[in-house]
Amino acid sequence: MATPKKTKITFDVMKMLDPYQLKPGSTETERIMNVLDETAAKLEMSSLIPHVVDSLDRFADVLGPEITKNLLELQKLSMEMECLLASSEEETSTKAEEQWGRLCFLEQRLKCSVRNVLRLFLANPSLPQALKPKVGVGESPAEVFVKAFGVFRNFMLERLLTSPMEEKGKMQFVEDISLQIKQHAEAIAALQAKLAAAIQTREDEIHKKDNVIKDLKTRIQDVAKDSKISFQKIKEEGENQQKVELQVSQSRCAGLQQDIEQLQTQLTALVVEHRASELALRKRKCRLEVEIWNWVQKYDTDMAEKQAEYEEVGAAYAEEKAQLSLLTEKHALLLQEYSQIEEECKMLQEKEEEALRELNTKNRAAARIQALWKGYLVRCLYKPKKKKGKGKGKGKK
Repeated sequence: MATPKKTKITFDVMKMLDPYQLKPGSTETERIMNVLDETAAKLEMSSLIPHVVDSLDRFADVLGPEITKNLLELQKLSMEMECLLASSEEETSTKAEEQWGRLCFLEQRLKCSVRNVLRLFLANPSLPQALKPKVGVGESPAEVFVKAFGVFRNFMLERLLTSPMEEKGKMQFVEDISLQIKQHAEAIAALQAKLAAAIQTREDEIHKKDNVIKDLKTRIQDVAKDSKISFQKIKEEGENQQKVELQVSQSRCAGLQQDIEQLQTQLTALVVEHRASELALRKRKCRLEVEIWNWVQKYDTDMAEKQAEYEEVGAAYAEEKAQLSLLTEKHALLLQEYSQIEEECKMLQEKEEEALRELNTKNRAAARIQALWKGYLVRCLYKPKKKKGKGKGKGKK
Protein backbone atom coordinates (compact mmCIF):
# COMPACT_ATOMS: atom_id res chain seq x y z
CA MET A 1 0.00 0.00 0.00
CA ALA A 2 1.40 3.44 -0.98
CA THR A 3 2.24 5.89 1.77
CA PRO A 4 0.62 9.40 1.79
CA LYS A 5 3.96 11.02 0.92
CA LYS A 6 4.51 8.70 -2.05
CA THR A 7 0.90 9.22 -3.18
CA LYS A 8 1.36 13.00 -3.03
CA ILE A 9 4.63 12.83 -5.03
CA THR A 10 2.99 10.60 -7.66
CA PHE A 11 0.06 13.02 -7.90
CA ASP A 12 2.38 16.01 -8.27
CA VAL A 13 4.41 14.24 -10.95
CA MET A 14 1.29 13.29 -12.91
CA LYS A 15 0.06 16.87 -12.57
CA MET A 16 3.42 18.13 -13.78
CA LEU A 17 3.28 15.78 -16.80
CA ASP A 18 -0.11 17.15 -17.82
CA PRO A 19 0.63 19.61 -20.70
CA TYR A 20 -2.71 21.44 -20.24
CA GLN A 21 -1.64 22.63 -16.76
CA LEU A 22 1.52 24.36 -18.07
CA LYS A 23 1.73 27.95 -19.29
CA PRO A 24 4.79 29.84 -20.62
CA GLY A 25 6.45 32.05 -18.03
CA SER A 26 9.43 33.65 -19.83
CA THR A 27 10.36 35.16 -23.17
CA GLU A 28 12.84 32.39 -23.99
CA THR A 29 10.24 29.72 -23.26
CA GLU A 30 7.69 31.47 -25.46
CA ARG A 31 10.22 31.73 -28.29
CA ILE A 32 11.08 28.06 -28.08
CA MET A 33 7.41 27.09 -28.01
CA ASN A 34 6.74 29.37 -31.00
CA VAL A 35 9.48 27.59 -32.96
CA LEU A 36 8.02 24.19 -32.02
CA ASP A 37 4.49 25.32 -32.98
CA GLU A 38 5.73 26.59 -36.35
CA THR A 39 7.52 23.29 -36.94
CA ALA A 40 4.35 21.36 -36.07
CA ALA A 41 2.39 23.51 -38.53
CA LYS A 42 4.97 22.79 -41.26
CA LEU A 43 4.78 19.06 -40.52
CA GLU A 44 1.00 19.15 -40.85
CA MET A 45 1.40 20.94 -44.20
CA SER A 46 3.92 18.36 -45.39
CA SER A 47 1.55 15.54 -44.37
CA LEU A 48 -1.08 17.01 -46.72
CA ILE A 49 1.22 16.93 -49.77
CA PRO A 50 0.93 13.17 -50.68
CA HIS A 51 -2.88 13.23 -50.47
CA VAL A 52 -3.10 16.44 -52.49
CA VAL A 53 -0.75 14.98 -55.14
CA ASP A 54 -2.90 11.82 -55.41
CA SER A 55 -6.02 13.97 -56.02
CA LEU A 56 -4.43 16.90 -57.84
CA ASP A 57 -7.32 17.25 -60.33
CA ARG A 58 -9.79 17.92 -57.51
CA PHE A 59 -7.68 20.68 -55.92
CA ALA A 60 -6.29 22.35 -59.07
CA ASP A 61 -8.74 25.26 -58.82
CA VAL A 62 -8.03 25.79 -55.11
CA LEU A 63 -4.24 25.51 -55.42
CA GLY A 64 -3.60 27.76 -58.40
CA PRO A 65 -1.24 27.26 -61.36
CA GLU A 66 2.06 27.84 -59.54
CA ILE A 67 1.42 25.39 -56.70
CA THR A 68 -0.06 22.87 -59.14
CA LYS A 69 3.07 23.10 -61.30
CA ASN A 70 5.35 22.50 -58.30
CA LEU A 71 3.18 19.59 -57.13
CA LEU A 72 3.34 18.00 -60.60
CA GLU A 73 7.11 18.33 -60.51
CA LEU A 74 7.16 16.75 -57.04
CA GLN A 75 4.97 13.88 -58.27
CA LYS A 76 7.28 13.34 -61.23
CA LEU A 77 10.36 13.25 -58.98
CA SER A 78 8.63 10.80 -56.61
CA MET A 79 7.81 8.46 -59.51
CA GLU A 80 11.40 8.67 -60.76
CA MET A 81 12.65 7.88 -57.24
CA GLU A 82 10.38 4.81 -57.01
CA CYS A 83 11.46 3.57 -60.46
CA LEU A 84 15.11 4.08 -59.59
CA LEU A 85 14.73 2.21 -56.29
CA ALA A 86 12.94 -0.66 -58.05
CA SER A 87 15.61 -0.87 -60.75
CA SER A 88 18.45 -0.67 -58.22
CA GLU A 89 17.25 -3.92 -56.61
CA GLU A 90 17.42 -5.73 -59.97
CA GLU A 91 20.76 -4.28 -61.15
CA THR A 92 24.05 -6.07 -60.66
CA SER A 93 26.79 -4.87 -58.34
CA THR A 94 28.78 -3.30 -61.24
CA LYS A 95 26.30 -0.44 -61.57
CA ALA A 96 25.74 0.06 -57.86
CA GLU A 97 27.88 3.22 -57.57
CA GLU A 98 26.23 4.86 -60.61
CA GLN A 99 22.76 4.02 -59.24
CA TRP A 100 23.75 5.43 -55.84
CA GLY A 101 24.95 8.74 -57.36
CA ARG A 102 21.73 9.15 -59.34
CA LEU A 103 19.73 8.31 -56.24
CA CYS A 104 21.53 10.98 -54.15
CA PHE A 105 21.05 13.62 -56.87
CA LEU A 106 17.37 12.74 -57.23
CA GLU A 107 16.97 12.87 -53.45
CA GLN A 108 18.39 16.43 -53.35
CA ARG A 109 16.01 17.53 -56.11
CA LEU A 110 13.10 15.95 -54.28
CA LYS A 111 14.02 17.81 -51.07
CA CYS A 112 14.24 21.13 -52.94
CA SER A 113 10.86 20.51 -54.54
CA VAL A 114 9.26 19.76 -51.15
CA ARG A 115 10.77 22.95 -49.70
CA ASN A 116 9.36 25.00 -52.61
CA VAL A 117 5.88 23.55 -52.07
CA LEU A 118 6.06 24.30 -48.34
CA ARG A 119 7.12 27.89 -49.06
CA LEU A 120 4.13 28.33 -51.35
CA PHE A 121 1.82 26.84 -48.70
CA LEU A 122 3.29 29.19 -46.07
CA ALA A 123 2.72 32.14 -48.40
CA ASN A 124 -1.01 31.22 -48.38
CA PRO A 125 -1.89 30.48 -44.73
CA SER A 126 -5.56 29.85 -45.53
CA LEU A 127 -4.74 27.18 -48.14
CA PRO A 128 -3.92 24.28 -45.74
CA GLN A 129 -7.07 25.00 -43.73
CA ALA A 130 -9.09 24.84 -46.94
CA LEU A 131 -7.47 21.58 -48.04
CA LYS A 132 -7.59 19.77 -44.70
CA PRO A 133 -11.34 18.91 -44.53
CA LYS A 134 -11.38 17.93 -48.21
CA VAL A 135 -8.42 15.60 -47.98
CA GLY A 136 -9.57 13.65 -44.93
CA VAL A 137 -6.16 12.41 -43.82
CA GLY A 138 -6.21 9.12 -41.92
CA GLU A 139 -3.77 7.52 -39.58
CA SER A 140 -0.81 7.65 -41.99
CA PRO A 141 2.85 7.45 -40.88
CA ALA A 142 3.08 11.22 -41.37
CA GLU A 143 0.13 11.78 -39.02
CA VAL A 144 1.69 9.44 -36.49
CA PHE A 145 4.90 11.47 -36.71
CA VAL A 146 2.96 14.74 -36.30
CA LYS A 147 1.28 13.36 -33.18
CA ALA A 148 4.65 12.20 -31.87
CA PHE A 149 6.03 15.69 -32.48
CA GLY A 150 3.10 17.12 -30.53
CA VAL A 151 4.02 14.82 -27.66
CA PHE A 152 7.61 16.05 -27.98
CA ARG A 153 6.36 19.66 -27.90
CA ASN A 154 4.43 19.01 -24.68
CA PHE A 155 7.49 17.27 -23.23
CA MET A 156 9.70 20.30 -24.05
CA LEU A 157 7.13 22.63 -22.50
CA GLU A 158 7.13 20.46 -19.39
CA ARG A 159 10.94 20.49 -19.24
CA LEU A 160 11.08 24.28 -19.62
CA LEU A 161 8.51 24.96 -16.94
CA THR A 162 9.39 22.35 -14.36
CA SER A 163 10.23 23.88 -10.98
CA PRO A 164 12.97 22.47 -8.71
CA MET A 165 10.44 20.85 -6.37
CA GLU A 166 8.62 19.28 -9.28
CA GLU A 167 11.95 18.16 -10.72
CA LYS A 168 12.82 16.58 -7.40
CA GLY A 169 9.49 14.77 -7.38
CA LYS A 170 10.02 13.66 -10.93
CA MET A 171 13.49 12.37 -10.06
CA GLN A 172 11.99 10.39 -7.19
CA PHE A 173 9.41 9.02 -9.59
CA VAL A 174 12.16 8.08 -12.07
CA GLU A 175 14.13 6.39 -9.28
CA ASP A 176 11.06 4.32 -8.40
CA ILE A 177 10.67 3.38 -12.05
CA SER A 178 14.38 2.47 -12.22
CA LEU A 179 13.97 0.26 -9.15
CA GLN A 180 11.00 -1.43 -10.81
CA ILE A 181 13.07 -1.86 -13.98
CA LYS A 182 15.85 -3.47 -11.94
CA GLN A 183 13.37 -5.82 -10.28
CA HIS A 184 11.83 -6.70 -13.64
CA ALA A 185 15.30 -7.27 -15.08
CA GLU A 186 16.09 -9.69 -12.25
CA ALA A 187 12.79 -11.45 -12.82
CA ILE A 188 13.52 -11.64 -16.56
CA ALA A 189 16.98 -13.06 -15.85
CA ALA A 190 15.44 -15.71 -13.59
CA LEU A 191 12.84 -16.55 -16.24
CA GLN A 192 15.55 -16.77 -18.89
CA ALA A 193 17.52 -19.17 -16.68
CA LYS A 194 14.40 -21.29 -16.21
CA LEU A 195 13.76 -21.15 -19.95
CA ALA A 196 17.32 -22.25 -20.72
CA ALA A 197 17.01 -25.12 -18.22
CA ALA A 198 13.68 -26.17 -19.75
CA ILE A 199 15.12 -26.02 -23.28
CA GLN A 200 18.15 -28.05 -22.17
CA THR A 201 15.88 -30.65 -20.54
CA ARG A 202 13.75 -30.80 -23.67
CA GLU A 203 16.80 -31.21 -25.88
CA ASP A 204 18.07 -34.01 -23.63
CA GLU A 205 14.73 -35.80 -23.89
CA ILE A 206 14.71 -35.37 -27.68
CA HIS A 207 18.26 -36.70 -27.83
CA LYS A 208 17.28 -39.77 -25.80
CA LYS A 209 14.28 -40.39 -28.05
CA ASP A 210 16.50 -40.03 -31.13
CA ASN A 211 18.80 -42.67 -29.66
CA VAL A 212 15.81 -44.96 -29.09
CA ILE A 213 14.73 -44.43 -32.70
CA LYS A 214 18.25 -45.19 -33.94
CA ASP A 215 18.29 -48.40 -31.87
CA LEU A 216 14.94 -49.43 -33.29
CA LYS A 217 16.13 -48.77 -36.83
CA THR A 218 19.26 -50.83 -36.13
CA ARG A 219 17.13 -53.63 -34.78
CA ILE A 220 14.90 -53.47 -37.88
CA GLN A 221 17.96 -53.66 -40.12
CA ASP A 222 19.26 -56.63 -38.11
CA VAL A 223 15.89 -58.34 -38.33
CA ALA A 224 15.83 -57.75 -42.08
CA LYS A 225 19.27 -59.31 -42.42
CA ASP A 226 18.25 -62.28 -40.28
CA SER A 227 15.13 -62.75 -42.34
CA LYS A 228 17.15 -62.81 -45.54
CA ILE A 229 19.56 -65.38 -44.10
CA SER A 230 16.74 -67.57 -42.83
CA PHE A 231 14.99 -67.24 -46.18
CA GLN A 232 18.07 -68.52 -47.97
CA LYS A 233 18.39 -71.45 -45.54
CA ILE A 234 14.71 -72.32 -45.95
CA LYS A 235 15.07 -72.19 -49.71
CA GLU A 236 18.01 -74.60 -49.53
CA GLU A 237 16.16 -77.14 -47.33
CA GLY A 238 13.36 -77.64 -49.77
CA GLU A 239 10.24 -76.34 -51.29
CA ASN A 240 7.85 -77.73 -48.69
CA GLN A 241 9.78 -76.51 -45.75
CA GLN A 242 10.34 -73.31 -47.71
CA LYS A 243 6.63 -72.61 -47.82
CA VAL A 244 6.27 -73.09 -44.07
CA GLU A 245 9.25 -70.98 -43.25
CA LEU A 246 8.15 -68.40 -45.76
CA GLN A 247 4.82 -68.07 -44.01
CA VAL A 248 6.56 -67.77 -40.67
CA SER A 249 8.87 -65.16 -42.11
CA GLN A 250 6.02 -63.22 -43.62
CA SER A 251 4.10 -63.27 -40.36
CA ARG A 252 7.22 -62.12 -38.53
CA CYS A 253 7.73 -59.30 -41.05
CA ALA A 254 4.10 -58.25 -40.66
CA GLY A 255 4.55 -58.10 -36.88
CA LEU A 256 7.73 -56.11 -37.26
CA GLN A 257 6.06 -53.76 -39.75
CA GLN A 258 3.23 -53.25 -37.30
CA ASP A 259 5.77 -52.49 -34.60
CA ILE A 260 7.47 -50.02 -36.93
CA GLU A 261 4.16 -48.31 -37.69
CA GLN A 262 3.35 -48.07 -34.00
CA LEU A 263 6.78 -46.60 -33.26
CA GLN A 264 6.40 -44.21 -36.18
CA THR A 265 3.02 -43.10 -34.83
CA GLN A 266 4.50 -42.58 -31.39
CA LEU A 267 7.39 -40.64 -32.93
CA THR A 268 4.99 -38.40 -34.86
CA ALA A 269 2.93 -37.73 -31.74
CA LEU A 270 6.04 -36.92 -29.74
CA VAL A 271 7.33 -34.57 -32.48
CA VAL A 272 3.97 -32.76 -32.61
CA GLU A 273 3.90 -32.46 -28.84
CA HIS A 274 7.45 -31.22 -28.69
CA ARG A 275 6.86 -28.72 -31.49
CA ALA A 276 3.77 -27.38 -29.71
CA SER A 277 5.70 -26.98 -26.47
CA GLU A 278 8.61 -25.40 -28.36
CA LEU A 279 6.21 -22.97 -30.08
CA ALA A 280 4.73 -21.99 -26.71
CA LEU A 281 8.21 -21.46 -25.30
CA ARG A 282 9.19 -19.42 -28.35
CA LYS A 283 6.11 -17.21 -27.96
CA ARG A 284 6.92 -16.70 -24.32
CA LYS A 285 10.52 -15.89 -25.20
CA CYS A 286 9.32 -13.36 -27.83
CA ARG A 287 7.06 -11.70 -25.28
CA LEU A 288 9.91 -11.48 -22.81
CA GLU A 289 12.23 -10.06 -25.48
CA VAL A 290 9.62 -7.43 -26.40
CA GLU A 291 9.22 -6.47 -22.75
CA ILE A 292 13.02 -6.29 -22.35
CA TRP A 293 13.26 -4.14 -25.47
CA ASN A 294 10.58 -1.77 -24.16
CA TRP A 295 12.34 -1.44 -20.81
CA VAL A 296 15.67 -0.86 -22.55
CA GLN A 297 14.11 1.84 -24.74
CA LYS A 298 12.61 3.51 -21.68
CA TYR A 299 15.96 3.26 -19.91
CA ASP A 300 17.72 4.86 -22.90
CA THR A 301 15.16 7.70 -22.93
CA ASP A 302 15.64 8.33 -19.21
CA MET A 303 19.42 8.25 -19.59
CA ALA A 304 19.19 10.74 -22.48
CA GLU A 305 17.21 13.09 -20.24
CA LYS A 306 19.79 12.67 -17.47
CA GLN A 307 22.60 13.34 -19.95
CA ALA A 308 20.91 16.54 -21.15
CA GLU A 309 20.46 17.66 -17.56
CA TYR A 310 24.10 16.80 -16.82
CA GLU A 311 25.27 18.84 -19.82
CA GLU A 312 23.14 21.78 -18.72
CA VAL A 313 24.64 21.68 -15.20
CA GLY A 314 28.12 21.34 -16.72
CA ALA A 315 27.53 24.44 -18.86
CA ALA A 316 26.39 26.40 -15.79
CA TYR A 317 29.45 25.16 -13.88
CA ALA A 318 31.76 26.23 -16.73
CA GLU A 319 30.15 29.67 -16.80
CA GLU A 320 30.53 30.11 -13.02
CA LYS A 321 34.13 28.90 -13.26
CA ALA A 322 34.85 31.54 -15.93
CA GLN A 323 33.29 34.22 -13.72
CA LEU A 324 35.41 32.99 -10.80
CA SER A 325 38.59 33.28 -12.88
CA LEU A 326 37.65 36.86 -13.86
CA LEU A 327 36.99 37.77 -10.23
CA THR A 328 40.32 36.17 -9.24
CA GLU A 329 42.16 38.28 -11.80
CA LYS A 330 40.38 41.43 -10.59
CA HIS A 331 41.25 40.53 -6.99
CA ALA A 332 44.92 40.10 -7.93
CA LEU A 333 44.92 43.53 -9.64
CA LEU A 334 43.22 45.14 -6.65
CA LEU A 335 45.67 43.44 -4.27
CA GLN A 336 48.60 44.77 -6.31
CA GLU A 337 47.11 48.28 -6.29
CA TYR A 338 46.53 48.00 -2.54
CA SER A 339 50.16 46.99 -1.95
CA GLN A 340 51.33 49.95 -4.05
CA ILE A 341 49.07 52.33 -2.12
CA GLU A 342 50.31 50.85 1.18
CA GLU A 343 53.92 51.38 0.11
CA GLU A 344 53.16 54.97 -0.89
CA CYS A 345 51.47 55.59 2.48
CA LYS A 346 54.49 54.09 4.26
CA MET A 347 56.85 56.36 2.30
CA LEU A 348 54.69 59.42 3.07
CA GLN A 349 54.68 58.47 6.78
CA GLU A 350 58.46 58.12 6.75
CA LYS A 351 58.80 61.53 5.06
CA GLU A 352 56.48 63.11 7.67
CA GLU A 353 58.51 61.55 10.52
CA GLU A 354 61.77 62.79 8.98
CA ALA A 355 60.29 66.29 8.55
CA LEU A 356 59.12 66.18 12.19
CA ARG A 357 62.61 65.17 13.33
CA GLU A 358 64.14 68.03 11.31
CA LEU A 359 61.58 70.46 12.80
CA ASN A 360 62.42 69.31 16.34
CA THR A 361 66.14 69.70 15.61
CA LYS A 362 65.56 73.18 14.22
CA ASN A 363 63.42 74.13 17.25
CA ARG A 364 66.12 72.94 19.67
CA ALA A 365 68.77 74.79 17.66
CA ALA A 366 66.62 77.94 17.63
CA ALA A 367 66.04 77.66 21.40
CA ARG A 368 69.76 77.37 22.03
CA ILE A 369 70.53 80.29 19.72
CA GLN A 370 67.89 82.40 21.46
CA ALA A 371 69.33 81.43 24.89
CA LEU A 372 72.85 82.37 23.78
CA TRP A 373 71.60 85.58 22.30
CA LYS A 374 69.76 86.53 25.48
CA GLY A 375 72.85 85.72 27.54
CA TYR A 376 74.94 87.86 25.24
CA LEU A 377 72.47 90.75 25.57
CA VAL A 378 72.46 90.44 29.36
CA ARG A 379 76.24 90.41 29.49
CA CYS A 380 76.39 93.41 27.22
CA LEU A 381 73.89 95.22 29.47
CA TYR A 382 75.75 94.58 32.72
CA LYS A 383 79.26 95.16 31.39
CA PRO A 384 79.12 99.07 31.35
CA LYS A 385 77.71 99.08 34.89
CA LYS A 386 80.65 97.06 36.12
CA LYS A 387 83.06 99.52 34.51
CA LYS A 388 81.34 102.53 36.18
CA GLY A 389 81.52 100.82 39.60
CA LYS A 390 85.28 100.38 39.22
CA GLY A 391 85.82 104.10 38.36
CA LYS A 392 84.00 105.41 41.41
CA GLY A 393 86.10 103.26 43.71
CA LYS A 394 89.35 104.76 42.38
CA GLY A 395 88.24 108.37 43.03
CA LYS A 396 87.48 107.81 46.70
CA LYS A 397 90.91 106.51 47.30
